[in-house]
Amino acid sequence: MGPEKRPQAQAPPAAQPTQPGAATPQPPALATPVAPTPSGPPHVGLLLPLSGPTATLGNAMLAAAEMALFDQPDSGIVLLPRDTQGVPDGAVAAAHDAIQQGAQIIIGPLLAAEVEAVKPIAAAANVPVLAFSNSTAVAGGGVFLLGFQPQQEITRIVQYALAKGHQRFGVLAPDSPYGNLAIDTLKSVVAAASGAGVVRVATYDPATTDLAPIVQSFAQGADFDALLLPEGGTRLRLLAPLLPYDNIDPDTVKFLGTGLWDVPGLGTEPALAGGWYAAPAPAARAAFESRYKTIYGQTPPRLATLPYDAVSLVVTLVHSGGDLSSAALTNANGFAGVDGIFRLLPSGITQRGLAVLQVERGQPTVVDPAPTDFRSLGE
Repeated sequence: MGPEKRPQAQAPPAAQPTQPGAATPQPPALATPVAPTPSGPPHVGLLLPLSGPTATLGNAMLAAAEMALFDQPDSGIVLLPRDTQGVPDGAVAAAHDAIQQGAQIIIGPLLAAEVEAVKPIAAAANVPVLAFSNSTAVAGGGVFLLGFQPQQEITRIVQYALAKGHQRFGVLAPDSPYGNLAIDTLKSVVAAASGAGVVRVATYDPATTDLAPIVQSFAQGADFDALLLPEGGTRLRLLAPLLPYDNIDPDTVKFLGTGLWDVPGLGTEPALAGGWYAAPAPAARAAFESRYKTIYGQTPPRLATLPYDAVSLVVTLVHSGGDLSSAALTNANGFAGVDGIFRLLPSGITQRGLAVLQVERGQPTVVDPAPTDFRSLGE
């Protein structure tokens, strides 16, 4: 059962957004808003898909943002939730409205196309954006991406595998932007290591329904001792048992994953048990998930930690003097959140301190802790 009211969260105006599925007329040209300077606490825009195809996720993320206010009743901010409907035009209208209502910083939106649409509006008003996308193409120019970066996850796990003596790497990946990024990152990290190499690379159509011939061909003459599998969900569970069936033995080949592996119950697939992946340390998130479930009666989606940490970050800056500029956001010492330490780089990318986890039949175990400060991490 949730709290009786939502503290310091200002409702949007009464006008209702266009309903999903209805014909969407071309929006009129909107003048670039100029953020007023409201009296009282700083106003914070929160742009999320509260209607449309991703409304379930958007509303869960809104609940997490409000939970951050419940946990800090003297937050010193006013939250302005606005519905983007999950589309660029909706995000534009939401950003205009939030800025006109005095937003000094925007949290969200969720999708890369929405972020791209909001970026020039926020830049013209000198309002920083803490977006949830992980598409580096929209980073910079006042936009900071809080989404988890697969390049960082792959770099962390491959460097750990190298440190543990693995030298010959293979990768079996979907032929998609995500899969190709994983391949490029693997090659880059391994190329910097003395004596190591990427000895087998194969891709497959991400729409295929039969992975058996692909795995059979990939396994012929396999001579790698570590295998990167940048796949997740149902497809990973279909792929994993085919590997030992075709003599890619997880007892001799270390399976490596990305953040797509950071989901409950992965250890129920025997072939993946003992595999490694990089992700935020789970301890703090477990406490967050328990509290969220107590308040709202349901388990939060994985991305719910992002708005919680974003609101907490803004509250921290307000309590430290109220500077919400890009300069304050890019404090080199970084911040601590539910997903561990993180810092916003001038490039707009969020650098995170990641742990290495090992897949177990029950809960994953941490085999290499996340760093507690940024002294050991480069720019």
